[in-house]
Amino acid sequence: MALTVHSTVGEWLDHPVGGQILAGFLAQGGATPDSLAPARSLPLEQLVALSGGKFPAAALDGLIAAYREAAPDEAAQADAEDEQPTGWVEQITPGRFTGQTVIVTGAASGIGRAVASRVAREGGRVVAADISEEKLGELAATLTDLPAGAEVVPVAGDISDQADVERMVLAAGDRVDALANVAGIMDDMSAIHEVTDTLWERVLRVNLEGTMRLTRAVVPSMLTAKEGRIVNVASEAGLRGSAAGVAYTASKHAVVGLTKSNAVMYAKHGIRTNAVAPGGVATGIPVPGQAEFGAPVLRPHQINILSLATAEELAASITFLLSKDSVNLNGAIIASDGGWSAV
Repeated sequence: MALTVHSTVGEWLDHPVGGQILAGFLAQGGATPDSLAPARSLPLEQLVALSGGKFPAAALDGLIAAYREAAPDEAAQADAEDEQPTGWVEQITPGRFTGQTVIVTGAASGIGRAVASRVAREGGRVVAADISEEKLGELAATLTDLPAGAEVVPVAGDISDQADVERMVLAAGDRVDALANVAGIMDDMSAIHEVTDTLWERVLRVNLEGTMRLTRAVVPSMLTAKEGRIVNVASEAGLRGSAAGVAYTASKHAVVGLTKSNAVMYAKHGIRTNAVAPGGVATGIPVPGQAEFGAPVLRPHQINILSLATAEELAASITFLLSKDSVNLNGAIIASDGGWSAV
């Protein structure tokens, strides 16, 4: 089989030529092919975004060049066939969000960007909220060929700031049909005896307080409409204690509790609240260092991650819950983690 940047990491590792080339590159950084086991299902090119600079675009070009030199006939075959990505491919459902307004937080990058993009391409009016005004502008600039009635309304702001939250809801207008609480930040894997007040407060402020503030702000209009869907992004760390540090783990367990409370409170008012608990996702979310005590404790548990997902794969789960097709789901915590929670 001919290899390209679209070929999966697993296809590269299992290839008699590509496997040797990739293993050689990893060895230069002191790593082994086993370190890429969770990423086997990802396209090789996805490692650029995932690695945080450890796998730059130049390295990808170098791997392709080495493969072309070692297997010129195969490389020529790939060029001739113009090979496209293999595996799961996003399938847009036209009109699924036509006439609906959806607020998406964390919309400038990663999962939030993928959710905002898909809702807009499926006909929705998206209020895209994020702290980064520049990246929101980039998102809006890429979504130019949208269906009639669809649009992206960028609103830069901090979801833990009440004034910014009010601006986001004001931009949505009189009615919010759905809310995706995606925005979140990671901790440094610290245990409780080493976590700082600054890190604890920042993680809880964004991950929990921000989710609470947006939800609190949209519920009144949903009560008036007698309908609404809220989707919170929890985490595998909201299901277990071995996926992250104490601050992130506590914040995501709290998001699970918030989800279930809302589901009960508003079940008879047409408002449904569910959560998605991602496992490993190739978004390149910044991790602010590695705590001296906690990180080594957690590292052996992280080898249980069966696979990494792309942001678009998570968006498929989230947009289903945001849509009316999730009609009979309320209070569900869906582990969109490739099976990690089953280990």
